Amino acid sequence: MIGGSLLVVSGPSGSGKSSLCKKLCAIYEPACLSISTTTRAPRGGETDGQDYFFVSKEAFTASIDKGEFLEWANVHGNYYGTNKQWVRAALEIGKSVIFDIDVQGQAAISKMFPNETTSVFVTAPNITILKERLIGRGADDAAALETRLKNALEETSRIERYDYLLINDNFEESLEILKGIAASSRIKSGRVSLRQFISNWQEQKEL
Repeated sequence: MIGGSLLVVSGPSGSGKSSLCKKLCAIYEPACLSISTTTRAPRGGETDGQDYFFVSKEAFTASIDKGEFLEWANVHGNYYGTNKQWVRAALEIGKSVIFDIDVQGQAAISKMFPNETTSVFVTAPNITILKERLIGRGADDAAALETRLKNALEETSRIERYDYLLINDNFEESLEILKGIAASSRIKSGRVSLRQFISNWQEQKEL
């Protein structure tokens, strides 16, 4: 039996990556969103262990010292991280773990799980359309919008580090493409010992 896989999805704000990841988990049975650990307070409707693992800053920094995080970052004064043990447990039960994460996180995950990881960079067709989407959300003032666009330029300069580039011009079409990538990531030959597979197959053993 082949185990689970890791699908890292990155892209600038306004690309639609978060909506694609959530919808993928709703329509593709093996998929589940990675649950991050954070020091920020829960927001309305959020559940510990389902949306995030909520911990104190002291507990988080202790986990950093113990090397328990696959990756972590300090964002606006709050810590966010991905627990290695949780990821390994999800892989062992055959899950396709979906990471909605930035370019730094992608590098860390790919380094630690090179065979299990497939990465996708999602973006709008161009920066003009991306800006229109951000303005349409109405969530940012002029300064915040400028920061998001600046970050988008930096993020897109790292596209070559990803396995796939997904231009999200049509949500439903992009969702089907992402679902296909998630399915194919589970059967990449690099994820299994081919010598062991061939030996078992020739001896008619069940994997």
